[in-house]
Amino acid sequence: MPNNTWPVSTPDKHNMDLACMEKFDRAINKTKVKSCLILKDGTLVYQYFKSNKIRDNLGRINSCTKSIVSVLIGIAIEEGFIPSVDMTMERYFPDIVNNQADSRKKDITIEHLLTMSVGIDWPEFGEWNYMPPMCTHDVVKFVFDRELADDPGIRMNYNSGCSHVLSAVLMQATGMKTSVFADKHLFQPLGIEDYRWFEDAKGISYGSDGLRLLPYDMAKIGQLYLQEGIWKGKRIVPAEWIRNSTEPCFLTYDYIGHYAYHWWVTKVHPDQNDFTLNNRMFFAMGRNGQFIIVIPSLQTVIVFTSTLDNTIKPLDFVREFIVKSMRNY
Repeated sequence: MPNNTWPVSTPDKHNMDLACMEKFDRAINKTKVKSCLILKDGTLVYQYFKSNKIRDNLGRINSCTKSIVSVLIGIAIEEGFIPSVDMTMERYFPDIVNNQADSRKKDITIEHLLTMSVGIDWPEFGEWNYMPPMCTHDVVKFVFDRELADDPGIRMNYNSGCSHVLSAVLMQATGMKTSVFADKHLFQPLGIEDYRWFEDAKGISYGSDGLRLLPYDMAKIGQLYLQEGIWKGKRIVPAEWIRNSTEPCFLTYDYIGHYAYHWWVTKVHPDQNDFTLNNRMFFAMGRNGQFIIVIPSLQTVIVFTSTLDNTIKPLDFVREFIVKSMRNY
């Protein structure tokens, strides 16, 4: 059984409204939420598991994998494996991009991949119905063989292929599989021992949705970002990368929020015009309600794992119950 390493308290001891949290508990009990953890000031103030199996076994985090790939890109830049986000794909996949009829693909950068603004025709939320056909021998080539619908950098269009290409970039730049690089530079420092990362036919860790984690360990990723990259006194991720990777870039889906560097950013209170740091939360999001949510102004991290039909329902729970329970907010 995995050990919870967080100090444990109760919501009322952290100035949270206990009655509001009890309503939250009843509300998620009626849904397909499998687990929920709430950390306030680095202390676990709420934990819910539908069963011990969910608590103790690795679960799919789906596209939350993408945000962790972003973390790794930031670490790789800091460690000198990648010069900057301005590096083009010609540097990493010359045989693929140099043989493309459309020369604009040579100009696609790591930043374009991180913001999903590569311009490639990719109907993931359309005719593909959230399931891009990437089960091919060479996924990277499949991505670049798609036609360009826009110049790179013009607009964001959700594209899981970008995330897989970023994983391939990490492999090219570091000489390690993404999973191995993650283990050395992120998981081991955070004490994450139990995980699984699936790979494609070429041995590239799936950057889009291949990672399996425990809820407690998902919370470590969120707390690391809340602490601006510091873990137990040691710098794991550059603070500048955390700021840059959670800065709003493109507003493509109003009902979700802005896209940043493979993290989503939205308002804590959508009805307020203020979009300063005091009214922001950023999050990793996976299909069917997998979330790592960070609310810096409340010093709060929230994790959800779910099998919900409505992927973004946990955001409603956060606003309706958790934020409202914060008495001084």
